[in-house]
Amino acid sequence: MAEISQICISRILNVLEQGGKRAVPEKALFGRVKGKKISTADFKRAAASLCESGDIMLTKQGYILCKAHDMFKADVARINKTFGFVRREDGVEIFVPGKYLKGAMPGDTVVCRLIPPRGESPEAEVCAVAKEGFSEFTGTLVSENNSYFVQPDSFCRDLIAVSGKDTDAKEGDKVLAVITKRGERHADHRCRISAVFGSSDRAVSSARAVLYMNDVETEFPVAVQDEARHISGMKITDKDIYSRLDLRDEIIFTIDGADTKDIDDAISVSRTDNGYALGVHIADVSHYVKPNSELDKDAFLRGTSIYYANKVIPMLPKELSNGICSLNPNEDRLAFSCLMELDSEGKLLKYKFSKTVIRSRVKGVYSEVNKILDCKDDLNSVPDDLKKKYDGLFDTIFLMQELAEILTANKLKRGAPQIDTPECKLEINENEVCVNVSRRERGKAELIIEEFMLMANESAAKTAREHNIPFVYRVHEDPAPEKVSELIEVTDRLGVSHPQFSSVKPVHLAEILNSVKDTDLSPVINNMVLRSMAKAKYSDEPLGHFGLVLKDYAHFTSPIRRYPDLAIHRILTDLCYNKEPAAVIAKKYGRFANAASLQSSECELTAMRVERECEDCYIAEYMSAHLGEEFEGMVSSVTDYGMYVELPNTVEGLVKLETLPDGVYEFDGHFSVTRDGKAVYSVGQHVRVKCVKTDISGGNIDFVIVTE
Repeated sequence: MAEISQICISRILNVLEQGGKRAVPEKALFGRVKGKKISTADFKRAAASLCESGDIMLTKQGYILCKAHDMFKADVARINKTFGFVRREDGVEIFVPGKYLKGAMPGDTVVCRLIPPRGESPEAEVCAVAKEGFSEFTGTLVSENNSYFVQPDSFCRDLIAVSGKDTDAKEGDKVLAVITKRGERHADHRCRISAVFGSSDRAVSSARAVLYMNDVETEFPVAVQDEARHISGMKITDKDIYSRLDLRDEIIFTIDGADTKDIDDAISVSRTDNGYALGVHIADVSHYVKPNSELDKDAFLRGTSIYYANKVIPMLPKELSNGICSLNPNEDRLAFSCLMELDSEGKLLKYKFSKTVIRSRVKGVYSEVNKILDCKDDLNSVPDDLKKKYDGLFDTIFLMQELAEILTANKLKRGAPQIDTPECKLEINENEVCVNVSRRERGKAELIIEEFMLMANESAAKTAREHNIPFVYRVHEDPAPEKVSELIEVTDRLGVSHPQFSSVKPVHLAEILNSVKDTDLSPVINNMVLRSMAKAKYSDEPLGHFGLVLKDYAHFTSPIRRYPDLAIHRILTDLCYNKEPAAVIAKKYGRFANAASLQSSECELTAMRVERECEDCYIAEYMSAHLGEEFEGMVSSVTDYGMYVELPNTVEGLVKLETLPDGVYEFDGHFSVTRDGKAVYSVGQHVRVKCVKTDISGGNIDFVIVTE
């Protein structure tokens, strides 16, 4: 049967190739293809296979050869309300206007052709859906004239009719729907409801939908839970401690957020004759999570913990992350320590990695340590409760600050760009409703821990590169030339000075940022510099870190919540503790390092997308309680459909062009909204806005400009 099908396929292709661009009617094509060994069923089967593969297409006139019409096969990558993207076989993504999607859904294989673009980027239209994927989507259930429809969250503005409603879903619920019948347009599709997440007016319901659509598992498999429970009941024995470096008498403690339960890093600092001794002590997760165990396989698939609002979806079960692997105060814990010696100028002189046993003195809290640091010149002003809690640790805390300031200065000397990436803090009440949004502030204590973690991460990568062993590096490659050119064009248009260079270096970007520091243009340039940078990722090649200006960098400090850290703990354990030769390590971890790098990079992107989308829903929920209120804000970006305004608390909303008063407005293609050819609103400009609409389900906020 396979041989006959192949013969039929070859004949169909030959006939269509001979016809050039002409369509061949189905009856005529079969007449030229049929033979003693080819039946009608064989022909239909072969033609369907060729259509599904995107080689041919059936039109009203007959079959055509796709390549003769400059058509190409692609997969639908994603769809938005008014447009989509298809991904060609070479990996290139191409924009498709909504009206040219032909009802295609994410996961479909389609046949496309290029169309005249409106800008510089290529655009295409979908000519046919070659192969339908399994299509499910989230949206809000609505009722019209005794019929039910779903308003999709992420594609098309049309309502999708529900074919029979046999669930308990109510109007206004956030639902999961499955396409049951396709049409030529999205509006012609039909669907059925397969799950209900709750009211679409609740951010918590929308967050559940986001998790589902991104395949985020919120529960652990039974086998994983069983392993975790077994480990949680284990005690630290003399056998565990044997041959470990005993640091239980050292001044070691943790500093984290007040609500942190998965405490995976502790620090120690002391002064030496030449400078400083810095210890970064990380929970020895690899001691408990063994290769190819159920815990390990599940952690590999998850890649990272996911944090949003007041929720965490941990990479490891809480029995480990909050229990035996958490560096809780006044409890013996197994650790993997990076022990470093630095000179008085903060230069790294020596470093080694040791399996240790530690006993944290206190669970430090960022806000509390910041209060102590603020009272450095007047210790009597330190609150009594903090004096008692941090008794005997003040000198160490001040020494930590001293060393961290040196390390920060060194980073600036290297030319590392200081990009501002503000984060928001969400306050969720007992009813799971977002009641406040504020800008997350980073104090001295946060910066101290950040600098110390950077040193340990650099030391880990140095160790791997120097021994030439497989590893999972954290890499940040040089910016793409076209991105740098775009940045320079922006600075020139805005009159911002920039250094002359043929090859961009981190210091060049740092100089550009410094030239607009504390000006209205600072947010604009900050965003443009950020956009010019490549995305950091994981790699088994030591490609360096552009943003930190480091030759060596990895993620060593969070094995509870990041798989790359757990992976390199295993590798470093074999090198530094088990003393295995580099050749043995290379054979053992070569494929593993590559697989862990690729998987971790993908999981990180998913986690970032999930966290951002969930956060948007909660922010919209917060702003729904402030409809009609006015706020001072700043234009953060401009598009062809409007401009985004950011409030001081990081909330961002859209001002649509059609809502602007008095006249016709246009986007100038760069940073401004113009009227009669003159800029009226530009990025960085301060404006007053009113909140007029929120869409919690979609995480969208609408503003209008308030005029005098």
